[in-house]
Amino acid sequence: MTNLFSIEYITIFTSFALLVLGLWGIISQKNIFKIIISFSIVNTSIHLLLVSLAYIRNRTAPIIDSAVDRVNAAEKVVDPVPHALVLTAIVIGIGITALMLSYAFTMYKQHKTLDINQYKSLKW
Repeated sequence: MTNLFSIEYITIFTSFALLVLGLWGIISQKNIFKIIISFSIVNTSIHLLLVSLAYIRNRTAPIIDSAVDRVNAAEKVVDPVPHALVLTAIVIGIGITALMLSYAFTMYKQHKTLDINQYKSLKW
């Protein structure tokens, strides 16, 4: 029987809590900077969820060395693909966040505010 307070469940619950917090920030905030931070929180929660779902107890990193013999390596290591995808997603997320911040800076220079309700030119 698995313990509900094991590291797998704690990280999954934490990622869902961060996801809800980030979505709440995206929906409820009017400041562009706070919305961008909320997008980053959602991005981080998805990364945490993917890494925690790829974790398998009593397995090691996918590096063939003295800890893992070459014959039974598949049964003793975790799958490296989710971790590689998360590393790629982190880099893409940083680029998207930098792009959003540069747009917010440009909009602030033009309109002298970060409140999304003040941008009348963006509405239909």
